[in-house]
Amino acid sequence: MESELLLDNKNVITMKLLHYFITEKNYNPIILQGVENEIWLENLEEDCKVVRIVSGYIHNDEQFNFDVFKTKRILKKIKKKTFTFSVNVMSIFLDMGENVTKEINVDPKLMCINVHNEEDIVKSDIIKNKFPDLDSKMVYNENGMELFVKITNDINKHNKDDASRLEEVFKSKVPYITYFLIAFNIFLFILPMVIGQYEHIIRMFSIHGPSIRSGQYYRLLTGIFLHGSLMHLIFNCYALYVIGTQIENFLGKFKYIIIYLFSGIIGAFFSIIFGGNILSIGASGAIFGLMGALVYFGYFYRVYLGNVLKSQIIPLILLNLAIGFLGEGIDNAAHIGGLIGGLFITMALGVKDKSSKIEKVNGFIITVLFFSFVAYMGLILAGK
Repeated sequence: MESELLLDNKNVITMKLLHYFITEKNYNPIILQGVENEIWLENLEEDCKVVRIVSGYIHNDEQFNFDVFKTKRILKKIKKKTFTFSVNVMSIFLDMGENVTKEINVDPKLMCINVHNEEDIVKSDIIKNKFPDLDSKMVYNENGMELFVKITNDINKHNKDDASRLEEVFKSKVPYITYFLIAFNIFLFILPMVIGQYEHIIRMFSIHGPSIRSGQYYRLLTGIFLHGSLMHLIFNCYALYVIGTQIENFLGKFKYIIIYLFSGIIGAFFSIIFGGNILSIGASGAIFGLMGALVYFGYFYRVYLGNVLKSQIIPLILLNLAIGFLGEGIDNAAHIGGLIGGLFITMALGVKDKSSKIEKVNGFIITVLFFSFVAYMGLILAGK
């Protein structure tokens, strides 16, 4: 009886579709409570974000209308969870009755395909447009139980490889660079006090527009490692520990240090552009850059971090910016510059296994143009 079920045409088509979307297009199953006789798959990097394989019988227009209503409701939940503004779905119906007379493709975001056999898939204009290679991928040398075993093994291997990649990204690693940066910041706070040169060091190495424009460009970098008070140092070191360890873990040590230094320098440029001729010091611009990097990383992993992005990361950024605007003596221009700089440089560096080559090239172009514009504003226009 089990063998007969496996050889059923509907089950064969379902298996082949699952094999294609999971192993060829990297779609992942969505776990939905209370949903029966249908399989939901998502890949937010594809043009078609969600694919549904519906094996339940759709008898008439009323059932079809309810299916559309239910699908829209679930899509709203997916959008909220994944921090995605627009989600389209392709529903493949494997058992739609002849009593369904309603036009099934009135909404471009709710694409529907009525399938009774594999030829219907090949003939579908939607499939030809969205997945032109699907027809060739439906051809197998195996049949019956051999086909079932092959597809099951391939999907299990793909899922195992995916799990290994995720584990590599999210597993805890020793944040050596973060520890070094914290130690270096502490060292540069204590040393000037020990040798009695604290005020002199601040004057010589802080971020100061007129001095930088006169040729002391090193201040753009040295200023981000100096701090004005013990509380300033403690706050920034704690923030660096919390956020820096995550970025070092997710993106790797090389990308992390590039993001940190670039964001700090962009923050310094924003400081001399919008802060006037004041002295500015501190690692907060670089730390805000790490926040921008975390937002960019979280966007690619929003299936896993979507709720964290909305409930923790973005509110934290907004809260700190609000404190910067309301508080006195806070260089919020450096915060904003660092945040933008961190976002752009992370686009250029890319997220492993997620960013495409064209995305990284575009990110590099945007970063170069942004840096050139900010440097021109800070070194030339702000001095006039």
